[in-house]
Amino acid sequence: MPDIPERKTASADLPPLVILTGPTAVGKTSLSIRLAGELGGEIISADSVQVYRRMDIGSAKILPDEMQGIPHHLIDILEPTESFDAFRFRELAKEKAAQIHARGKLPIVVGGTGFYIQALLRDIHFSQQETDEAYRQSLWEMAERDGAQVLHEMLRKADPESADAIPAENIKRVIRALEYHHTTGQPISVHNREESLRPAAYRACYFVLSDVRERLYERIDRRVDEMMEAGLEGEVRGLLEEGVTPEMTSMQAIGYKEMVPVIRGAYTAEEAAYRIKRNTRHFAKRQLTWFRREGDVIWVPKDRYGYDEDAILRELIRQVKETLCS
Repeated sequence: MPDIPERKTASADLPPLVILTGPTAVGKTSLSIRLAGELGGEIISADSVQVYRRMDIGSAKILPDEMQGIPHHLIDILEPTESFDAFRFRELAKEKAAQIHARGKLPIVVGGTGFYIQALLRDIHFSQQETDEAYRQSLWEMAERDGAQVLHEMLRKADPESADAIPAENIKRVIRALEYHHTTGQPISVHNREESLRPAAYRACYFVLSDVRERLYERIDRRVDEMMEAGLEGEVRGLLEEGVTPEMTSMQAIGYKEMVPVIRGAYTAEEAAYRIKRNTRHFAKRQLTWFRREGDVIWVPKDRYGYDEDAILRELIRQVKETLCS
């Protein structure tokens, strides 16, 4: 695990922002509520699934009575039939952060979607290249006919870096990357890397909460078991019955896409649980890889603090006051 780095001095003219991120199931939610309570903060969710209404169990969505009076934003704001991406997150999160600042409060971004966080922190400009609807449709048809792996191999030839970052099962993102390459002649990974070098738009404390792999995987497995017991299959069945289709952005999320074949009789709930655990572990590894590439983050390894959440909280508060209040 990387050592905690020295923070770089940011311009005092930039608005303050706290980021608390880390791999799925590491324990961000409970710590973020305590942190917001101590700092007079409001939480902006950087979760790509918790934005959707009625997608509660599979997203491990925080319940209103768990918020302890802390305002939470960008949760339950979209229908599952709507699309959500980094561009839309950036626009909504910027608006919420400005409103929170206007109230004299501190925005605290919490969630594990690293690209969303980067888009907000660096105010990334997204390409407005021409789209090719016919090409996009041909890729969807190819995926339906030949399988997702065929598209992923196409991406690996065109943009190996993106292929390493995007799992084959995330067909929507694979197609987006292929379409970008098709219309611009350039890998989308190059564009993303150039944008990631933009100067920060906020004076930020960027925390990455982490844990040793064995304990993290145990937490992931336990969370999946709890989701299954809480009725994940019924939640997905209800979404399908109301017209949400497996191809929609919302249903590409881990925990949802694995349950569709159960409902269609392709395999058992036990097989789905195994796949969700496996895919979540792989996702957690990709999250950590992303955060290791980010500059100027503060790693917070839970084992270094003896799993004492009070000690972790004190350290976060110290870092925030040192960075944002000095």
